[in-house]
This record gives sequence, structure tokens and C-alpha cells, in this order.
Amino acid sequence: MRRLPQTMKRLMKREGQFNFVLEDAPIPSVGPQQVLVRNKVTLISRGSEIGGRYTSEGVVAHSSMGYSAAGVVEAVGAEVTGVSTGDRVMASAPHAEYVVVDAEPEAGIRHLPDEVTFEDATFWPLTTSAVMWSWASGITPGDTLVILGGGLIGNLCMQVMRMMGPQRIIVVEGIPVRCEIARKLGADEVINFNEEDPIEAIKRLTDGAGADVVIEAVGGPAGVLAFSQAQDMARRGGTIFLIGLYHKEPLQFDVHKVMNKKILGAAHLPYRRVEASKVALGLLLGGQVRPQEMITHRLDGKTEAVEAFRLLYERLDETMCVTLRWDED
Repeated sequence: MRRLPQTMKRLMKREGQFNFVLEDAPIPSVGPQQVLVRNKVTLISRGSEIGGRYTSEGVVAHSSMGYSAAGVVEAVGAEVTGVSTGDRVMASAPHAEYVVVDAEPEAGIRHLPDEVTFEDATFWPLTTSAVMWSWASGITPGDTLVILGGGLIGNLCMQVMRMMGPQRIIVVEGIPVRCEIARKLGADEVINFNEEDPIEAIKRLTDGAGADVVIEAVGGPAGVLAFSQAQDMARRGGTIFLIGLYHKEPLQFDVHKVMNKKILGAAHLPYRRVEASKVALGLLLGGQVRPQEMITHRLDGKTEAVEAFRLLYERLDETMCVTLRWDED
């Protein structure tokens, strides 16, 4: 049995904007229905973790510092069944060397097939969300689907929503590296909004009709403009589906533009989460979702986790998906 160290590194958010620190902390103890996981890799989800943590003024609880991790079970509680020491798992858990999570699948722990790498497994939680968004979005076979935002969520949704059978997927993005990733991942059309008017481009590509479904995956201050554009892009009777997190930014509705159109907030369908998780795993195993082509940077979690967030915030033109490695064994 592996001998556990006395302390570990974990990422914390203290008072003040951008005040992330790596600190030493005791290895967390395991409750009766919990397991201790030695993280191998964690994934930073830029939308929620930059806007909701990195740029916030207040302290953030460590338990909320990340939710996409993969590693090996090091200890199990006395009442745990179905999980054993040495198991490879995905966990909805924060950025740290060791994490404690509840053992039930509904709480966010899943066994990993040998065919799924730890790094790919960190995309499992967000792929699960993308599956549920696909089901809730109203996409039907033959639709023209527009995705606003070619970041982690936009490109992930583009791959997952292909399973719904749209005739064409158009991604709108302004950062060249993200445009190129979207093309490699299979977007039928990629519009760089810094090179052409995206509203006019959608009208041109749809012969003036507009898109059947528009996914708004930008969020933040830029998402306010994207939402305004979505109202012009969706066809009469079409759907605007909001995934982006706006962090208290107000959205402007033009009643004349949204009349006879549906506006839906992203639904997670919690009663279908286990089912969605199985579908997501199948997409990862089958290669329909390709994490390796989405990752732009890999950093060491124990020494470079703070720099990883600075990179995502300050160098948006060269980053998309950033993973943190916590254990090379």
C-alpha cells in the first residue's frame, strides 16, 4: 500500500481579485461513505473558474476550486462499497494533490475504463453537461446549428451536438487559435467575427432564413453582445439556447427580434445525469469527443497552478484548454 505524505499542495482563493495561492495543507481525512483520491490531472474550466473564482473579490471555499479531476483511489471509508483502493476514477473535485469525495456515482465519482486516459477523463464532467444541453436544446436532424463561442464549452458542445443530427454546424469565434481548433474538430463553417460581420455571414449561409438553433456559449461581458447577435441569427420559430455564464451582466432583449422565437436557459436535467454520463463516456471512448485536440497547455499543478490561471486570463489569444498535472507516477 502506498505510504501517504503528511501534507499536500492545493489551490486556494483568498480575499481580493486574482489572489490565488498554492498552499500546503494536511491530507484530508475520509468519512465513512467517502473515498480519498490522489489526483493525476485536473482541467480548468475557464468560464466558471475565471469569472466565478479568479476575478472575484471574496474568498472561495477550497471545495469549489475546480470540478474536473481524475486520479487513483488511495483510501475508502468503512461503509463504502463498489470502490476499492487502486481504482482509476473521475471525480468532481477541486485542484489539489489529494481530494475527498462522496462515493456515490450521483455525487460525481465514476470508474474509468482502461482505455480512457486520466487527462481525457477530466473532460468527462463537462461532456456530461454537454450531453444534457444537447437533449434540452431542441436540436433536430437536418437543423442548421450556430454556436457562438469557440472556447472549451463551445467546441465541446459542437462535438457532442453532432450526435443530434444537425445538417450543418457553424461556429462563430474571433480568436484564430480557437477558430483553427473548431475546424480540426469538424465544424462545417467557422466565422471569424473579426474578419466579417457574423450576423451577415449567418444570413448568407442560410439564404436569409437564419439558424434553427443558436447556442450562446460566450458568457461574461462579451456574451451580452453575443446574445444580442443571437437574436438576429435565429430564424422565425428558431431557438436561442443560453449556456454562457454572464456573472450578473444584464442581457438586453429586443422584443421585436425575439417574437416567435424560443429562448431557453441551459438545463442540466439532473434526473438524467447518470444516463448522460454513460453517453458522454461512450463519446469519449468512440472518439466523437477529442480532448487532446482541445488542449493548448499542460502545466504542473504543484508549482504552476497559479500561473495556469494567469495564462488563461491574460493570454486568451493563445489558450483554450489548460490541464494541471499533479502526479507523474
